[in-house]
Amino acid sequence: MKITKKKRLETKGWKVGTATEFLQLSPEESAYIEMKLALSKNLQERRKDKSLTQEQLARLLKSSQSRVAKMETGDPSVSLDLLVRSLLVLGESQKSLAKILSGPRSNYVS
Repeated sequence: MKITKKKRLETKGWKVGTATEFLQLSPEESAYIEMKLALSKNLQERRKDKSLTQEQLARLLKSSQSRVAKMETGDPSVSLDLLVRSLLVLGESQKSLAKILSGPRSNYVS
């Protein structure tokens, strides 16, 4: 958010903060969510790079299109295990997965 917009909101009585602050997430919870979102985003990008539909990916994973949609949006019902396995099916290497998971560490626990 732009600083000018933040100041304008604060002068009108609004409190501006992060989702982590609002939800009172621990650093570990925040890191988990950030990792899951990074994997989800990457899954969608890789699927599109390979010109696959969600349905085609679902067949490769022996899953359903709706499950792939949930995976790509970071739905809480989707496990990290399923996201990692799906990326491996799309050809991601262990090294590239490590890079995805070690992305921006602003909220990660050190």
